[in-house]
Amino acid sequence: MTGRPDRIYADAAAERLATGATVITFVRTLATLALTAWAAYDASLAFLVAGLVVYWVGDTLDGAWARRFDCETRMGGTIDMICDRLSCGAFYVGLAWLQPAPFLGEEPMTLVWIPVAVYLFEFMVVDMYLSLAFLAWPIRSPNYFYVVDRRIYAWNWSRLGKAANSGLFAVLLLVTGWVWVALAIAIALLVLKCVSLKWLLDLGLPVPERAESAAG
Repeated sequence: MTGRPDRIYADAAAERLATGATVITFVRTLATLALTAWAAYDASLAFLVAGLVVYWVGDTLDGAWARRFDCETRMGGTIDMICDRLSCGAFYVGLAWLQPAPFLGEEPMTLVWIPVAVYLFEFMVVDMYLSLAFLAWPIRSPNYFYVVDRRIYAWNWSRLGKAANSGLFAVLLLVTGWVWVALAIAIALLVLKCVSLKWLLDLGLPVPERAESAAG
């Protein structure tokens, strides 16, 4: 959890949309959407899983590129979050559509929608708000939130926190189809995010100073 201050803190002069990292973000998102759309058209679980793999690999690659070539920007970080949710939503809606019954279980077919709905609410609403909160501080992305609050960072954007939030749920549903275990994990993640949200609200979001316009 260390880094040079020039990497941690945002630089208005360096903010731009056109970077190699954002190109990767857009390409991997379009590829994920194309694969999940084809999966729905062809009723193919293989294409759906391929879309998930492209999403995960691309999400790792764009972050690595941004850090390697020093092009981490707040614009890029925000776009990355939005594209993550779009890709995630496409995959899970596709999974519930193609595999409404658990792979190895015998629960009623509609039950798979329950953990998926809870997870999507957690990831696309509560976690999205938490992730966008970094914009209230002069840091480049949530990856550096430890300079604001180490506890919130550790539970949400550390390597372990990211892995638990993005990978565990999908792998469990794909490999086992255990709906009730998946639901328990989704609820646990939602509780964790709500607790993190309380910590964030207790911390308070700073409000930028109001700047007078050039026209007076």
